[in-house]
Amino acid sequence: MISIIDYGMGNLKSVKKALKYIGEEAEITSDKNYIENSKGVILPGVGAFPEAMRNLRSKKLDVVIKDVVAKGIPLLGICLGMQLLFDTGEEIEQCEGLGLIPGNITKLHGNIKIPHMGWNSLNIKRKCAMLESIPENSYVYFVHSFYAAIKYEENLNACSFYGVEVPAVVNRRNVYGTQFHPEKSGDVGIKMLENFVKLLDKQN
Repeated sequence: MISIIDYGMGNLKSVKKALKYIGEEAEITSDKNYIENSKGVILPGVGAFPEAMRNLRSKKLDVVIKDVVAKGIPLLGICLGMQLLFDTGEEIEQCEGLGLIPGNITKLHGNIKIPHMGWNSLNIKRKCAMLESIPENSYVYFVHSFYAAIKYEENLNACSFYGVEVPAVVNRRNVYGTQFHPEKSGDVGIKMLENFVKLLDKQN
């Protein structure tokens, strides 16, 4: 069973529906024991970085997430959930993140319309389990105003360009993140979720 972390922010039901479509059962939950005994964990997110971190801390889910990662359970962050994996965020106020991937979340800039909303192509930098059988220049669906200024290139697997190079798929050990919404990205997104599930099967 996969846990979809419920901390009051995120497209929880659409992620669960996408997993059900590929035949994978998932539970929307904030129960510590359930999450820590899952074969995989997904951290979705829509909204502001500081509010999201406050919600996680108030439920002590930040500790649960770090425990999950320490146990080697695969974790996937989606959109804001991906941003929360990083050290810090600058949205509204300076705020500490989960510190699972080195880097800072900062505002998109350039002669562009913000938020970045719609389809954009992936430039694959470095293969990882999430990108298995995903072709170069595949299109995925983004909705965001901030992006990850990633510290180490080794954690960057794919990017898109929108005013700046936007990390789109990131990975560090058993921690994965997508800035876009795989559950809204058609066949490409579904394939990535299937890849995540296959990764869990290998781990267990």
